[in-house]
Amino acid sequence: MKRSSRARQAGISFFGLIFVMAVLAAVGVLVAQAIPTMIEYQAIVKAVNRAKDAGSPADVRTAFNRSADIDDIKSITGKDLDITKEGDRNVVKFAYNKEIHMFGPAYLLLKYAYRAQ
Repeated sequence: MKRSSRARQAGISFFGLIFVMAVLAAVGVLVAQAIPTMIEYQAIVKAVNRAKDAGSPADVRTAFNRSADIDDIKSITGKDLDITKEGDRNVVKFAYNKEIHMFGPAYLLLKYAYRAQ
C-alpha cells in the first residue's frame, strides 16, 4: 500500500521536543528560584501587619525584628521600615529588590513594595 505525499504525518519532531523541554526546564528553574522570594514577601507583610499597632516607631521596629527572627526573614530588618503617623495610626511602608541570577550576566529583578495602614 503506497502513501501519497499529501498524507504526511503531523506532530513535533524529536529535536522540537528537546527544544520545548529545554525551554520549559529553564522557566521551571526560574520559577523555583522566585517562589521562595514571594513566600518571604508574604511573611514580611504578615510581620508588618502584626507590628504596626505596637505603639511608637521604635516599638514597631522591635516587634518586626522579633517576627523576622521567628519567620527567618533576611531581606529587610526593622531599620528598613518607613514608619509615619497619619492621625492616630501608624503607617508602615517598605520596598526592596531581589535579584535572581539566570545565566552569564543576566539577572531577573523582582521589586517588592508594601504599605500597611
